[in-house]
Amino acid sequence: MSTPRGSQGSSFMRKGVLEVPSPTEKDWPKDDEDDYVFFDLGEEVDPLPQPYRMINKMVNLLFDKCWEVIQEREARRKVEFSQTQPTTYAPLIESKLNKMPNCMAISQDYVFIGGAKGFSIYNLYSAKRVYGWEKLKVDVTSIWATDLGSEILIVPVDEMGIARLFYFYKDGLFLIKAINEVDDASKQTTCVKVAISQGGGFAAFLLQGAGDTWLDVYKLPKESWLKEVEHPQPALNPKKKVRQPQPNPLEPVTSEDLETDMMVCFRGDIKLSLPVHIMKIKPPKPVTGTTFKSPLEIFAKVEDYYGLGSGQNHFIKDSQWEQQAAIFHASYRKDPDTAWEEEPLSMATFHFLLPSSMIAMPAEVKSPSGVACVLGIHWPGNHNFYLYSLHRTPKDKVDPESVWPCAAPITISQLSCTSTYLALACEDGVLTLLDLAEGFPLGVIALPKGCSCQSIHFLKYFLVHKGKNMYPENPLKSQMKCVVLCTDSSLYLVTARGTQGPSISVLAERPIKHLDEAICAVAPVQALPGMLLIFYGNGSLQLMDVAKPQIICAFALPRTYHLVVPWKPLFVVSVQHPCFLLRGDLPDETESSNTKDIQSSVFYFNLEAYPLLENLSKNHTILEADMTENAAFAQVLPLEKRCERFLQKRFQKLEKAAKEQEHCARIRRYSLLLQRENFRK
Repeated sequence: MSTPRGSQGSSFMRKGVLEVPSPTEKDWPKDDEDDYVFFDLGEEVDPLPQPYRMINKMVNLLFDKCWEVIQEREARRKVEFSQTQPTTYAPLIESKLNKMPNCMAISQDYVFIGGAKGFSIYNLYSAKRVYGWEKLKVDVTSIWATDLGSEILIVPVDEMGIARLFYFYKDGLFLIKAINEVDDASKQTTCVKVAISQGGGFAAFLLQGAGDTWLDVYKLPKESWLKEVEHPQPALNPKKKVRQPQPNPLEPVTSEDLETDMMVCFRGDIKLSLPVHIMKIKPPKPVTGTTFKSPLEIFAKVEDYYGLGSGQNHFIKDSQWEQQAAIFHASYRKDPDTAWEEEPLSMATFHFLLPSSMIAMPAEVKSPSGVACVLGIHWPGNHNFYLYSLHRTPKDKVDPESVWPCAAPITISQLSCTSTYLALACEDGVLTLLDLAEGFPLGVIALPKGCSCQSIHFLKYFLVHKGKNMYPENPLKSQMKCVVLCTDSSLYLVTARGTQGPSISVLAERPIKHLDEAICAVAPVQALPGMLLIFYGNGSLQLMDVAKPQIICAFALPRTYHLVVPWKPLFVVSVQHPCFLLRGDLPDETESSNTKDIQSSVFYFNLEAYPLLENLSKNHTILEADMTENAAFAQVLPLEKRCERFLQKRFQKLEKAAKEQEHCARIRRYSLLLQRENFRK
């Protein structure tokens, strides 16, 4: 943008660059009218004054940025057309809900959806609602469901942070207890996280209140519950047999259909035994100066190795701590006038661990196999992983039985579904893999430089046999695979095998240009070997085969629906069945001011019903005989099997050699007989 000057005449200018003519006239180029251009001297412009000059630059910059975006989109569209797009599948069933779901959980053949004023129970196959418990004044924000075999424990947490424990058995739903509900609202605590042990023997609730955080651990009398609910009771609605329907096209389930299959009833007249509170665990105290006068007092304090390695019992004085802090602040502190404040402890991660030789327990404590005996917990910003025995009474002093220290603060820990393997991720990007069943560490491995762990997901160990992922007939020992999602959206596969040490491979690189293609969440499909669901920031969903690795197919909601928060989708994957559920909302409804009146839908994806995946769900188990005969699987077999296989081969060789020697001896004897006969003749 500029202002033209007044007309000052015109002139002709020659096109191109001026050159020195040759000395001979015959070599001069002939003038042509096309070689000249008309130049109007009046078109010269004057520079604009401020602020118009700045506006001119901003407008030009805006046009340049828009043109760059247009070129990038065009290049991206050409790349997409050149690449082979994966096959996209739509959901099989759409279940329309009158109220927006906030959370979901799957256990056995049921789906538990928390929403406004309570939660509802749906059949996993037919998407029919079998019961709705809506007796709260606030919404349910999170829900946990644990399979106990024939029973299911349900723990919904509402907006007030109150956790309630439900017992679901056959056609009855029983309310056991509101864990942290109090009459005085000023003393109300908030439940942040819930964990239930394998088999349902124990439960832990992370609570916050009055600026403090602690963990309440309960022992669950599940044997008493089973006896209390098996007494004869009137059958209001006989339970119908639920059979899995054949895959059908997308059929929305209306609100009228939701009330046609009421099979569960709430039994408020039966009171079940209450859980027994066994201990209250508080965050570890910050390490301060010693109060001991001699080292002998320290050794006397540490009785029977309890708490050894926590750093609490030491002989470092306050002056030494202050001197060390001054050296650290002088070396790394950028702004000396700004006071450093420690972050408050808000969230902890805890797991129920089974008996193992890695867990030091008193000799008098005996725990049956398959029943949790120890609670492992780590707090934010702490280097230690604490182990607390579950075999204690409320009167016992709450001290950790043992401590596993790490070189850096632990950020994430994950326990496998079978409670066999444990992974600890630290701030420095180092992963520690532990085999709890066999009682030894599988190894330590570091993520690539600059990567920090965001989540860890264990895969059920599989083998690649004849180009197909297959589960071993019997679980293999000291063999694990896990998927690590980093904060930069890169994805890695970590494999550990016995004492060989772990290895790491890249599944997806960090996106550089197209940030909307960043991976937001992943979830393994345990029913299909080596399959992983990947959610992207642009709302797309794909299924990856981590063994190759490559994308098998994609899944998409109907065009009228989309994910409200693509970077944090609401979904749940079944552990026992090859299916998952995903929530979708209408675009026009999401802009409504009253979010409670939004009509959402839950979409059901059955992986067995899609052509590309139906073969994966069939015959995906490799027999132990095939593993023994295949030399490629020799390293994954147990030591006993490998020794047996080696001795069998050795015996076969010796037997073959003995037969060959016997055959040679027979030939020699026969030849001697022939020689004797010839000599006689």
